[in-house]
Amino acid sequence: MKLRTLAVAAAMALAGGTAFAQASQGVTKDSITVGTIQDLSGPLAGFGKQARNGMMLRVDEANEQGGVNGRKLVFKAEDSGYDPKRAVLAAQKLVNQDKIFAMIGHIGTAANVATFPVLFPKKVINFYPLTGAREMFEEPNRQLKFAFSVPYYDQARTATPRLVKEKDAKKVCTIYQDDEFGLEVMRGAEDGLKTIGMELAEKTTYKRGATDFSSQVARMKAAGCDFVVLGTVIRETIGTIGEARKTGFSPTFLGTTAAYTDLIHKLGGKAMDGLYATMAIQVPYLDDTSQPIRFWANKYKTKFNEDPGVFSVYGYQIMDNFIQGAQRAGANLTTDSFVKAMESAPIEPDMFGSDTLKFSATQRLGTERSRLSQIQDGRWKVVSDYFK
Repeated sequence: MKLRTLAVAAAMALAGGTAFAQASQGVTKDSITVGTIQDLSGPLAGFGKQARNGMMLRVDEANEQGGVNGRKLVFKAEDSGYDPKRAVLAAQKLVNQDKIFAMIGHIGTAANVATFPVLFPKKVINFYPLTGAREMFEEPNRQLKFAFSVPYYDQARTATPRLVKEKDAKKVCTIYQDDEFGLEVMRGAEDGLKTIGMELAEKTTYKRGATDFSSQVARMKAAGCDFVVLGTVIRETIGTIGEARKTGFSPTFLGTTAAYTDLIHKLGGKAMDGLYATMAIQVPYLDDTSQPIRFWANKYKTKFNEDPGVFSVYGYQIMDNFIQGAQRAGANLTTDSFVKAMESAPIEPDMFGSDTLKFSATQRLGTERSRLSQIQDGRWKVVSDYFK
C-alpha cells in the first residue's frame, strides 16, 4: 500500500512538473501579469507617462469587461529614467519578482537591447517596443519579438522622394542628430533620393543637446536648398525651423515620427505651420472631428486630468493589440499559443487610423508603411494615405 501511494505521488509529481514546464510565467487561472518600462523621471518623462497612462486606460477597460478569457490583467510599470542600466534593474524586478508574461511597449532602443538578456531566457515576449530600431524585430530571438514601429531609415527612404516629387523640389538638404538615430534618417533620405536620380546637396549635423542651430541653417540656406529632411526630435525641430523662419529661409521641412507630437506646435507656435512628418496613428484632440477619437480623448482627460498626446495613443493601442493576441490564444495562454495567435491573423486598423499589422514566423515587423501629416493652423492634419 505504501509503495503504491509513493508511486501515485511520484506520478502526480511528474505530471505536475510537466504541466509546470509547459506553463508560462505570469499566467494563472485568474490573471495575466504584464509589465512595461517607461521613462517616468528622465528626458522623455512626458512621453513615458503618456504611454503608461494609455496602457492603464486599456487595462482598466478590459478588466471592467471581465478581463481576457476570464483572466484579469495585472499591470506593472517601472521607471528607467531613460538609462539602460536602470532599465536592466527594472527588467530584473519585472521578470524575476513580478513574473510578467510579456514586456509591453518598453521605451528606447538602448534600454530595450540592454534588457533582452533578462527577458528572453525566461521566454518573456518583447511586445511593440516604443522605438524604430531594427533590433526590435530581427534575429536573434526573433520568435519573442513583435514590433509595430517602422524604422526611421524606412520612413525617410519612402517619404523623402515622394514629397520631393510632389513639391517639385530641386535641392534637398538634411540636418540630423550626430548619433545612430540621425544617421538612420540621413541614410534613408539619401537612399530614397537615389531612386529618383537625386542626391543630398548639403548635410549638416548637431550634437545631442544642442540649442543653437544658426550655423546649420545658414549652411543649408547658402546651398539654396528648397527641401530639408529633419533627423531631429522635439527641441531641435523647433529650433531649426524657428531659426529658418527668422532668416527668411522657407524650404519644405520633413521630419519623422520622432518629431510627430503635439508638443511641436504647442511649444513652437505659428512658426511650425507647414512642417510635414511621417506617422501612423493620429494625434488625438479633445475637439477632434472624429466622434470616437473625441470621446476617447475626453475619457482620457477625465481619468488622468491632462490632455492625451500621441504617446497616450501608442500606449493604448499597444495594450489593445496585446489583448487581441491573448484573446485569440484562448483559455490555454502560453508563450507559444500567444505567438501562434499573433501569426494567425492580422490586427485590423483602429479608430486612430493605424495600418493593418501582419506577422508571421519570419516577419516580426507588423508593417513597413507610413503616411504623412502636416501642421496646419496649429494642429496636425493627416495629408496622405499609407505608402511603402
